[in-house]
Amino acid sequence: MKSTQYFYDYPRYSNIKEMMKASMEKYAENIAFIIKKMKDKKVEYQNITYQKFGEQVNQLGAGLYELGLKGKRIAIIGKNCYAWALSYVSILLGDITAVPLDKGLTEIEIRNSVIQSKADCIIFEEKYYDIVKELKNDEQTNLKEWICMEKIEGVKCLEEVSKMGSEASKTEYRDCQVSSDEMRILLFTSGTTSSSKGVMLTQRNIAENIYSMKCVETFFPTDRNLAFLPYHHTFGSTGQLIMLASGVATAFPDGLRHIAENFREYKISLFVGVPLLIESIYGKLEKEIVKQGKEKLIRRAKKVSNFLKNIGIDVRRKLFKQIIDQLGGSLRLIVSGAAGLDKQVAQGFNELGIRVIQGYGLTETSPVVAAENDRYIKYGSVGFPMKNVTVEIVNKDEMGIGEIRVKGPNVMLGYYENEEATNQVLKDGWFYTGDLGYIDKEGFLFITGRKKNVIVLKNGKKVFPEELEELVNRIDVVKESMVFGMPKEDDVDVSVKIQYDETVREEKYAKLSEEEFEKVVWQKIKEINQEMPKYKYMKHMILTTEDFIKTTTAKIKRFEEIQKIIKK
Repeated sequence: MKSTQYFYDYPRYSNIKEMMKASMEKYAENIAFIIKKMKDKKVEYQNITYQKFGEQVNQLGAGLYELGLKGKRIAIIGKNCYAWALSYVSILLGDITAVPLDKGLTEIEIRNSVIQSKADCIIFEEKYYDIVKELKNDEQTNLKEWICMEKIEGVKCLEEVSKMGSEASKTEYRDCQVSSDEMRILLFTSGTTSSSKGVMLTQRNIAENIYSMKCVETFFPTDRNLAFLPYHHTFGSTGQLIMLASGVATAFPDGLRHIAENFREYKISLFVGVPLLIESIYGKLEKEIVKQGKEKLIRRAKKVSNFLKNIGIDVRRKLFKQIIDQLGGSLRLIVSGAAGLDKQVAQGFNELGIRVIQGYGLTETSPVVAAENDRYIKYGSVGFPMKNVTVEIVNKDEMGIGEIRVKGPNVMLGYYENEEATNQVLKDGWFYTGDLGYIDKEGFLFITGRKKNVIVLKNGKKVFPEELEELVNRIDVVKESMVFGMPKEDDVDVSVKIQYDETVREEKYAKLSEEEFEKVVWQKIKEINQEMPKYKYMKHMILTTEDFIKTTTAKIKRFEEIQKIIKK
């Protein structure tokens, strides 16, 4: 297959302002955002059209200019909501630098991020009011303005700032020229602030990444999206801009527990999520099938529909309508990113008629490097490199696996005020990702693991934890797992820590003692071992109900977990 067959056509823009202007004109009457409100104990929905959104962006932007924030830096912190999206786009279209802050940071980490970024202003959700109040009197911050997303007495709010813009400010804001190639987004990588790095992105970085994604995926103006991925994460914020570039309507979730309910409520057709959640959604569908005793029926139906699809007849959505209706009936496309998705889950959704595609990227690459196309999927891969991105595998081992390096207009400027860290990853125009993988003969990219996670045995053999974790996570009672090297004299033993699902434990293994239950799980681990070369055998197992230590983007902090295990 030639890679040219892989791409759609889409206009190319130099910056986000050009892209948003075109989108607001093209989709003026489309719904851009759906806002749910409670009034007199009744739910009401407000639809914001692209035209209305554009007007509100210009009003808020003019207000920011009136406050003297042109050319300054504005931090944003809060949950995904319309006010966050409005603030972000208003900042970017005014050539102001946006500093999205992780809503999961501690008070100290928020303070350090505000100081490190040299933010001149912070736009915040009401729940952060007490923290911001402390920052107001902190002489080490650069803050001049504080704007609350909601109305609070004695504090400027977004609505008030939107009304402040004079005619002169409105004209200046609307006509301002946006820099395409200077830092206009400063994003901090996952982890504690002491170890996180400020990633400097340009508007061209983001615009090029949106262009490349639009060349690969099909987002329709009739689609409805649920903004689940946090906006402070580059996959979340760039993802939202892709929706706006496509004329899509966006609604906001009521929380993790209400995802399926929100799918039905808003008739969601498009969802961007992380593997853990997507696998959980599929698991609940499978559980319901088992509960109804329809496993054999569904297996037979899948064989029939797969056969018909191979001869050009697609009956999946009709055949599996009852299952799709559990997710609202409209869901057609799921985009998975941030980590590897279980192959069986991807295949399972696709066989039901809900297309699942995977992408791969990093904050430093704005973020997408490669993605599957809904016309071309190879289970286990993350698709092709983006149209405007070059991907190479360097320092390959005997299996052809090596470090993934990337070159393209989506690659960051560098790490903010950290030349040493920048020079470690940016060399001769290439960004060295720290991820390991290989490219097959057809050009599909496969990720095998993180360079720093690889377990190197004394005999030189390498074990990729992610490969084993994918298999362990398929065990019915396993909620999540981490494979690691347990120190043993001058070598290590491949070991696994498992967080088990207490609900499944009660449903399936209630009669077993803890010792008997542990033996059952260990037997399942031994069965996985039998499928592997001996050097990959997991020799120790830790069972727990405790959550893993994680970053705010739900990635396991392996080093901290291993230290915790060793200290015991």
